Amino acid sequence: MHAKTDSEGTSIDASWPPRSPRRPVYYVQSPSNHDVEKMSYGSSPTASPTHHYYHCSPIHHSRESSTSRFSASLKNPRGLSAWKHVQLGRGDGDDDDDDDEMDGRDGSRADKVRLYLCLVFLFFVLFTVFSLILWGASRSYKPKILVKHIVFENFHYQAGNDVSGMPTDMISLNSTVQISYRNPATFYAVHVTSTPWELHYFQLKIASGQMKKFTQSRKSQRSLVTIVRGSQVPLYGVIPALVNSREHLNAVAVPLNLTFVMRSRAYILGRLVKTKFYRRIRCSVTLRGNKLGKPHNLTNSCTYE
Repeated sequence: MHAKTDSEGTSIDASWPPRSPRRPVYYVQSPSNHDVEKMSYGSSPTASPTHHYYHCSPIHHSRESSTSRFSASLKNPRGLSAWKHVQLGRGDGDDDDDDDEMDGRDGSRADKVRLYLCLVFLFFVLFTVFSLILWGASRSYKPKILVKHIVFENFHYQAGNDVSGMPTDMISLNSTVQISYRNPATFYAVHVTSTPWELHYFQLKIASGQMKKFTQSRKSQRSLVTIVRGSQVPLYGVIPALVNSREHLNAVAVPLNLTFVMRSRAYILGRLVKTKFYRRIRCSVTLRGNKLGKPHNLTNSCTYE
């Protein structure tokens, strides 16, 4: 029995892989009925003293059987690896649950972010569509501009010198122009400005003036007057009608052109949505020496572009 136990111990040491030292493991097994009978028979006073059954005691037998079972379990490590695999599997499952929970939280946050982005994008789309509708509706309400008349207050033609001292003929002119402006829009006002109003004899500018800017409320109209004047403008002999009529200015007739651009701006939604209306106006008028101080009708003498 003892020799068998030592060989089994040797096999245990040989089959056990090199690991960190562990405490010895002891297994205690309760004796079977056959062992109990042997114990009772060996301890009875009528038994022969020469048979020592105590040598094969149940405790020794249980230790040998336990050691053999433990060595068998070590020789077959499948059970141990399976147990470790079960434990590791349970741990991995817990980690997976935690990961799933974290993924769920991250997914809900991402869904909220996407929802907010979609709402912002939808707001901008609706606002753009609404702005385009307003802009398109405002384009149909073009301001109505009408040049009524011009009055030449005075007119002087005389000899003089230009800025460089060269002698030439000089002209001075003073006139007023009246126009009518109407804003037909029903839901916005317009801010009105203009370029300088100029009187030209072909390419030569002989007078100019600047209109005062104003704001015209919706569905309203006004008349405004702008002064157009020129002082000591050198002619260099380019107007032969004046040269030939120096002594008879009452018979002078000089063709002129009045040109300017009216600029109207409508701010519908602040400065986000605005509409611009530009009108280029050109009027043909004749300066007559015998009609100074009298209005010249320009209702049918202007072009609006």
